Amino acid sequence: QVQLVESGGGLVQAGGSLRVSCVISGGTFGAYHMGWFRQAPGKEREFVGTISRSGNTYYADSVKGRFIISRDNAKNTLYLQMNSLNPEDTGVYYCAADAGLRVTTDHRRYDYWGQGTQVTVSS
Repeated sequence: QVQLVESGGGLVQAGGSLRVSCVISGGTFGAYHMGWFRQAPGKEREFVGTISRSGNTYYADSVKGRFIISRDNAKNTLYLQMNSLNPEDTGVYYCAADAGLRVTTDHRRYDYWGQGTQVTVSS
């Protein structure tokens, strides 16, 4: 059974940085496109970015230039480096794995999800 576990969330001041991680077990990490999503209170789940099996990245406009997604296939780990954080970045951050052929920003296409990690940015 494939499991994803996020870690590294927390409280940070506006302008600060934070890195969250996602470890996958029970599956072949390199076989998945990986995505990051977030959900703020009262809002729908929002696409943050993706990284393909080959390492190509794609970001939402709201985080482009501030967030960096990377993966370490040897460690079965996905990373999200978040810089220049602002209060609008507050939310629960989820990693997700997609076994499909093409990278997608649609959260409904992802097969496996982590439990989420809370990121709070104070002003």
